[in-house]
Amino acid sequence: MNWLESLQQFRDNNPDLPEGNDPAPDTTADTDSPKRHPRLDIYLEKKGRGGKTATLISGWEYDDGRLLEIAATLKQKLGVGGSARGGDILIQGDNRQKVLDHLTAMGYKARII
Repeated sequence: MNWLESLQQFRDNNPDLPEGNDPAPDTTADTDSPKRHPRLDIYLEKKGRGGKTATLISGWEYDDGRLLEIAATLKQKLGVGGSARGGDILIQGDNRQKVLDHLTAMGYKARII
């Protein structure tokens, strides 16, 4: 007899016990939720880009595949180019406020630095 069966038998023998939560924890929680990740930093970078500006988003804890999906969504919503590599997303141009608005709408915590 495993411990769950033993617990159920104990509950059956003691009907005056208050009802508790299910003894098995819920393992179906979404671990890929934006709320489970730390705050993202959004900043402007000009160096090494031939004078052109780029908005960088750092602080991601996703793998490269998931990062590419998020970057594609942002690029499409903003109508600009960009890339995702090395744990950062790069968006062409100075789009810090727009990126912050879209990330907040997607459920991420972000700040402009």
